Amino acid sequence: MSLLVASLSIVCITLTVVIWLEKQERRWIKALLQWVPPILFAYIVPAVLSALLGLQLDQVVLHQWSKQWIIPIAILSIMASLSLRALKIVGVRPLLLFVFGSFFIALLPVVILMTGGWVSSSFQAEFISKDLWKGLVPIVGSWIGGSTSQLVLKEFVGTSEGLFLSVLVLDNVLVNIWTLLMFQLIKKSGSLNTKLGLPEAPILETEQTAIRSTKDRFFTVTLLAIGIAVPYLFGLSFLQTIIGLSFLGILLGNRLKAWDHQLCLKIGSFSILTVMAILGLKLNFSQFELPGIFVLFVLVWLLLQFVFSVLTALALKISMVWVPIASMANLGGISTAPAVTAAYDRKLMPHAIVLAILSMVTGTFWGIFTTWLFKLYLATL
Repeated sequence: MSLLVASLSIVCITLTVVIWLEKQERRWIKALLQWVPPILFAYIVPAVLSALLGLQLDQVVLHQWSKQWIIPIAILSIMASLSLRALKIVGVRPLLLFVFGSFFIALLPVVILMTGGWVSSSFQAEFISKDLWKGLVPIVGSWIGGSTSQLVLKEFVGTSEGLFLSVLVLDNVLVNIWTLLMFQLIKKSGSLNTKLGLPEAPILETEQTAIRSTKDRFFTVTLLAIGIAVPYLFGLSFLQTIIGLSFLGILLGNRLKAWDHQLCLKIGSFSILTVMAILGLKLNFSQFELPGIFVLFVLVWLLLQFVFSVLTALALKISMVWVPIASMANLGGISTAPAVTAAYDRKLMPHAIVLAILSMVTGTFWGIFTTWLFKLYLATL
């Protein structure tokens, strides 16, 4: 059996297992997926199977196909899933809180590294000499944009496989803990509003999602397929492809009436699982590393962005309920943001979903911004 056939078989098995797990209603499986999400299973299972079979699959052509085709498909689909009209249900000030939250997430790792360098040169040298800073950029993508941005930025900045596994594990643990904390915060937001003199969150009208026909779905898939071919017709680089398809996706999703946003989101989600499964073929568990200084850095980063978000909410004079909603839209994503919001008021769930989707489509750009800041700072040393 050729290595390509073996790698394709492992990826297909992985996707089958992950999709099966996602559909299960058993309580213990749901509890397991709370701590080890499907996206992490998709990354680990191929590595386990490759190791058991004694196969070295880190050089198969599947990795090239993933970068050239599947990642662009994911980007175009996710970007095309955002309806800009839906943003009106959120309101200006919650949107500002969300955007400032994203900005702090993208800016703080560079600020912390700079500040740490003034306090201890060894702290800074650790992150630079071992390229640990390259593990921070995918975290920006993960926190703001989710798995799509995380994978794109991993490839963009060149994060090592061992460090990327550390990022996945650490990010997963922290986000689960953070979700529990945000559940508690949103339940107490009413009393916090009273103490701080802030207004309660208004319940706004929600935009109804249109039911799409088979013709609309066929039209959507056809244009997505044509869109994927565009970068290769013009010979664009990986970065140019990502940026170009991002803008193309927004254009398609907001200028065409017969557009199926939900289908785009499903295609994007499946593409990301596929990319993770292919990346898992490269994973070598002996490369796993989790430096204590890296963990400390991320914890400080997480807490500081929350402090700045609270201060922003106070400055904007909006309900504290928007802090956990915006925070989970940035750090949790499309699944946890509405879940946390429901603990306060189910009528606010559409607002959380819109912010989560907005987070998904902007995460890559924030990660590129962070990378630019890092390189600008490193050039001065």
